[in-house]
Amino acid sequence: MSYPIGRQDKDTLKTLFGRDKPVIGVVHLMPLPGAPRYDDGGVEEIYDRGLSDARAYLSGGCDAVIVENHGDVPFAKPNDIGHETSAHMAVVADRIRRELGRPIGINVLANAAIPALAIASASSASFIRVNQWANAYIANEGFVEGESARAMRYRAHLRARGIRIFADADVKHGAHAIVADRPVEEQVKDLVFFDADVVIATGQRTGHAADLDYIRMIKEAGSLPTLVGSGVTHENANDILSVADGVIIASALKYDGVWWNAVELDRVKRFIAGLGR
Repeated sequence: MSYPIGRQDKDTLKTLFGRDKPVIGVVHLMPLPGAPRYDDGGVEEIYDRGLSDARAYLSGGCDAVIVENHGDVPFAKPNDIGHETSAHMAVVADRIRRELGRPIGINVLANAAIPALAIASASSASFIRVNQWANAYIANEGFVEGESARAMRYRAHLRARGIRIFADADVKHGAHAIVADRPVEEQVKDLVFFDADVVIATGQRTGHAADLDYIRMIKEAGSLPTLVGSGVTHENANDILSVADGVIIASALKYDGVWWNAVELDRVKRFIAGLGR
């Protein structure tokens, strides 16, 4: 019996979101219990803010949201992330999915694929985002290794093969000198080889746009659905979507364009209208 490599669904995005060129909004959660910036104000405020942001994205026309613990700076490495993070993220993700009935994803920073899978399983999320799925790099958190081998076995253990893997290529907020002797195209092929379902192209940091030629290179190298995961704005979205298969957006849809602010419904509506939907 043969087990061919690259059996991923080339229509993953349409399967999950019911359309081509999806727009996915990021729900940046307030600092969770256990994080340095948690202000001990109670968890209901965190849940309410997360649900409010998700409502704004989806009622404004976005196709899905991804729930992320972006308030937990400075981020911990995967083995240092406490169970309290998974527990609280699972609650807010489940509330969002139950009320809004749309696909949701999970991203646990930094690079915590196994907690993300646990949260996704508990909340019936459709996908997770993993910043370093294969190989390794130097991040703000230090040396960060790819999580694919452990994560895929854990997903099988959970009987949760339906949870899709969205993996960053040459991820932002890091240095890639460790693998600099291998072209980015080869690193993208590694994501395919290690069974990622979707590839994400980013700029150098949150809010930084990726170059169109760079996006095109990543898409052609992987032959998988390719999203752009940073720097998407009203001004560049149509150009990006002429190359990419969808976008993940946050900062440009927040009040004053600042990632830690709440989502502004009017900005979401203007953004979606600008795409001609």
